[in-house]
Amino acid sequence: MTTQKKDIRTLSKEALRDFFVSEGDKAFRGNQVYEWLWQKGAHNFDDMTNISKETRELLDTYFVINHIKVDQMQRSSDGTIKNAVKLHDGLVVESVLIPTPKRTTACVSSQVGCSLNCKFCATARLKRMRNLNPDEIVDQVMVIDRQSKLYHDRPLSNIVFMGMGEPLMNYNNVLKAIDKITSPEGLGMSPKRITVSTSGVPKIIKKMADENVKFNLAVSLHSALDDVRTEIMPFNEQMPLAELKESLIYWYAKTKKRITYEYVVWDGINDRLEDIQALLTFCKAVPSKVNLIEYNPIDDGQFQQASPEAIDLYVNTLQAHGVTVTVRRSRGKDIDAACGQLANKQ
Repeated sequence: MTTQKKDIRTLSKEALRDFFVSEGDKAFRGNQVYEWLWQKGAHNFDDMTNISKETRELLDTYFVINHIKVDQMQRSSDGTIKNAVKLHDGLVVESVLIPTPKRTTACVSSQVGCSLNCKFCATARLKRMRNLNPDEIVDQVMVIDRQSKLYHDRPLSNIVFMGMGEPLMNYNNVLKAIDKITSPEGLGMSPKRITVSTSGVPKIIKKMADENVKFNLAVSLHSALDDVRTEIMPFNEQMPLAELKESLIYWYAKTKKRITYEYVVWDGINDRLEDIQALLTFCKAVPSKVNLIEYNPIDDGQFQQASPEAIDLYVNTLQAHGVTVTVRRSRGKDIDAACGQLANKQ
C-alpha cells in the first residue's frame, strides 16, 4: 500500500527539523531544505544540490513540491506580462507583471475565481473554486521576480494583491504568504512594498488592524453612495458603506497608515457631481488618496468609460479640497491583463 505524499511546503521549519531528527539525521538539514523551498524556489528535490542524493531520495519518498507552472505567458506591447498559472490540481489563475520606468510590480491572485459579485469585473463571473495556498501565492511572486530580471533587467520591486479573488476572503493564507515574502528566511521584501486590495470586508479590516500588519491597504470603492455601490457591487448590501467607513477609521487609528481608494468612473453610473461630493466626504473620514482607474471593457455594454470631462471634474474637485488624486492609465489591455480583465481567457 502506497502512502500519499505530503505537500512539504505545509511544514514549518521546526517540523522539517523534527522530521530529519526522527530519520536519524541532523536537525540543520531541515534549515537547508527550508531555504531551498522558500528562498530559492526549488521546483523539485533534485534542485537541492548541497544535499546528498540519499537525503533527496528520502524527501521524495515522503513529500511532494506542488509547484505552480506557467501554462501560458503573454507579453503586451507596453511590456506587461500576463501569466496563466496552472496549479497542482489543474485549476488556473492569472498573475501580471506591470513595468514602469522606475519599478516592476507583481499583481497576484489569491483565489481561483472570486467570492464577491462585482458586476464590472470579469473575474467575478467565475465562481470561486477554492482559495490559494500560501505557497501558490509565493510562487507567483517568484515567477514574476524572475521575469522582471529577465525582461526588465531589475528585480521585482512591488507586489499588489489585485489579481483574481478577494484577498480578505482568504485572509489566513494571504497573511502566511506575506510572512514568507517579507521574512529574511523567505524573499526578504519590505512589507511597505506590498499592497492588499480589498472590495471591503469590514470585520477583516479591523482584524488586520488588531494584528498590526505592516503592508498597505487599498479599497476598491467605486462609489461612496450606498444605492450606487450596491447596484454595481451587490455584496455592499450586506457590508454597507457605514460599516466600511467605521472599519477604515479603526484601521487608521491602529496603524496610522493612509488608505488608497481605487475608483473607476463610468458613464451614467457614478459621473455626477453628487457622486464626487460623496467621495469627497468619504475621503475626509481618514487620511487617504484616490486612484482614478481607466476602465477596461469586458464585452459588456452596461459599463462604459466616463468622459474626460467627468474625470477632470473628479480630479479638480478632489484636489481643490486637499485630496491627493492620481489618474492611473491601465497597462496590458491588449492581452486582457488590465484591472478587471483577469478571467482565464486564452
